[in-house]
Amino acid sequence: MSKAAGTGPRPSAAHTADRHDVIRVRGARENNLRDVSVEIPKRRLTVFTGVSGSGKSSLVFHTIAAESQRLINETHSAFVQGFMPTLARPEVDVLEGLTTAIIVDQQRMGTDARSTVGTATDANAMLRILFSRLGQPHVGPPNAFSFNVPSVRASGAVTVERGERKTVKQTFTRVGGMCPHCDGRGTVSDIDLTQLYDASKSISEGAFTIPGWKSDSWWTVRTYAESGFLDPDKPIREFTEQELHDFLHREPTKVKVEGVNLTYEGLIPKVRKSFLSKDREALQPHIREFVDRAVTFTPCPECGGTRLSAAARSSRIGEVGIADACALQISDLTDWVSGLREPSVAPLLDALRRTLESFVEIGLGYLSLDRPSGTLSGGEAQRVKMIRHLGSALTDATYVFDEPTIGLHPHDIQRMNDLLLRLRDKGNTVLVVEHKPETIAIADHVVDLGPGAGTAGGTVCFEGTVEGLRAGGTLTGRHLDDRSALKETVRTPTGALEIRGAKAHNLRDVDVDIPLGVLVVVTGVAGSGKSSLVHGEMPADAGVVAIDQGAIRGSRRSNPATYTGLLDPIRKAFAKANGVKPALFSANSEGACPACNGAGVLYTDLAMMAGVATTCEECEGKRFQAAVLEHHLGGRDISEVLAMPVAEAEEFFGAGPARTPAAHKILGRLADVGLGYLTLGQPLTTLSGGERQRLKLATRMADKGGVYVLDEPTAGLHLADVEQLLGLLDRLVDSGKSVIVIEHHQAVMAHADWIVDLGPGAGHDGGRVVFQGTPADLVAARSTLTGEHLAAYVGA
Repeated sequence: MSKAAGTGPRPSAAHTADRHDVIRVRGARENNLRDVSVEIPKRRLTVFTGVSGSGKSSLVFHTIAAESQRLINETHSAFVQGFMPTLARPEVDVLEGLTTAIIVDQQRMGTDARSTVGTATDANAMLRILFSRLGQPHVGPPNAFSFNVPSVRASGAVTVERGERKTVKQTFTRVGGMCPHCDGRGTVSDIDLTQLYDASKSISEGAFTIPGWKSDSWWTVRTYAESGFLDPDKPIREFTEQELHDFLHREPTKVKVEGVNLTYEGLIPKVRKSFLSKDREALQPHIREFVDRAVTFTPCPECGGTRLSAAARSSRIGEVGIADACALQISDLTDWVSGLREPSVAPLLDALRRTLESFVEIGLGYLSLDRPSGTLSGGEAQRVKMIRHLGSALTDATYVFDEPTIGLHPHDIQRMNDLLLRLRDKGNTVLVVEHKPETIAIADHVVDLGPGAGTAGGTVCFEGTVEGLRAGGTLTGRHLDDRSALKETVRTPTGALEIRGAKAHNLRDVDVDIPLGVLVVVTGVAGSGKSSLVHGEMPADAGVVAIDQGAIRGSRRSNPATYTGLLDPIRKAFAKANGVKPALFSANSEGACPACNGAGVLYTDLAMMAGVATTCEECEGKRFQAAVLEHHLGGRDISEVLAMPVAEAEEFFGAGPARTPAAHKILGRLADVGLGYLTLGQPLTTLSGGERQRLKLATRMADKGGVYVLDEPTAGLHLADVEQLLGLLDRLVDSGKSVIVIEHHQAVMAHADWIVDLGPGAGHDGGRVVFQGTPADLVAARSTLTGEHLAAYVGA
């Protein structure tokens, strides 16, 4: 039987599964998004651009990534979900084609004193196993090298109920590596008693100078006054030895105050528990200032700051102990690990070496494993989080990055771009929120949001290729090829800040004169010593106002009006105009709607399901009692004022019956930093990273001081916003201030009057001043990495 003609193998039709090659978003309405619909190609690099506040994070993080994580969480049992964070479904009509999302954001890593770079990346865990196997003398299992595990010894009677019930004597021992003197923190604190109380006064006269400890506060002060351990009417300096001991050091003791059972405790242990056991960054600003003033932290004299017990420090591999290994620069530690030859732990050595090589590859070879994770910048923290993903065998995942180039020198941005492309080439979908033109240029697909920020944004202005973006006429497209020119003339300094023999961290006995009365940019590759020089070695009497990259902390009740102090003059103006108390005009105080307690919404907890927030029917989301809204200022009630954008409020409080100079001044600063579109009552939790940075800048501009230090103020700024920032810096200098900027952005470098360039490399390869002079001289010399990149930027 012969085959019919043409019955050979036919090309198979496209498989049904191959149609799912895009992530489809339909009708996204999170935050300021206005029914956004986009199609994002899978297994490609897509960059999301747009001005700060245009809705990039709302689309990428709060819609796509959030829904992916929510759906994955739902695959677990209800029991397991009860232990996981509950995520509400984003405001979106359709989301199709999602894959597992791996989020690598800019959130600072935990600032707990026990968290280090090594513990955050599991490198410490592998080192502990290595020393427990190869270290001599042998001191115990991996826990014996952990500064988070104390040694425990116990013995006693144990009842065993097996067959016949009988009591046996048991001894329990656990060997830990924690230094018993400092509890594994590496530092001990010394409290300045003169900052806690005025010894010339009695407790009844208000001797305490601790914030919040008022003389009529029964839960603290009156506990001391009525404890019976001391005389509350006697000046503290006249206390007997026993009274002073009970006052400062007494162990917790039950006492009865006005018929109420309370616990009396000596002042020093109480202060340690109340203030020193908490994360410093989480404290309120005035409490943080008190702690900085009253407490001195010094390296532990017993462990030398290594956090480890004597036994853990004694065990060594060759000449290197685990404390020495953690203190090494990671690039040097990589070389040491690579030189170890021991077949019995070969798989462990390979895994540890790969992890350490990832640090070097990602540009963090200058760190050490004992570096506290809370001291990492936002960019460094994000790159540390990337470490565990670089060697992953996972494919077809969605990696989501939030400005991965933040904090990177132009020399390092190319390396980051290569890593993003490698993730894509393994078959992953890579979504990047970014402003840097160098990263936008490598995108396979671009989504540009805008056209403005806040209520003026939230729409897709462009979708397509980078070439299409350049020709598209959007704000991003027009500014993509912007290049700032070098100044024809630079300002003349009015003086100089002398720094001599700077040795903080990796600085090598640096001498430098920083000109005053001009715009100075301190630059250099990441890890070259810029922050160590500017933040660590600035003279104490220089009158410095430092605006760092620290995160703004605030709940959903916090907003620009409360954060900047703007609400205080507004409340007073309302109170004066209506003859009532200012507290009525606070949604967190007497004026709060009783139904929702001033939140504006009612939250219903549904256990392991996502909670539901519904607008309060009593106040209709306005947050205030109806009686409060009957009081007006300039024809507006307090809820209408909080709903105003900054630009409108500036005009409202600038003239007419609502004229309030104190409020107008704060609003002017908010407008100066480009936040004129923000509403006064918008929750801080909804602001983008760039908006929070500028909000902090606007607030700190009110501080008194002649020298302003700004740490990467272009972080989170769109290309079009950088020009406005340069104008603000110029106004600050022209008003008589000295401005020092730690920055990598070439536009800021080109605009500077003076540049201090550190390097030539990072870690122990840096820490030296490799150039100081005008930007024009730096471009002409091209003697440093910064000079080469700046010359290419300005087209010289």
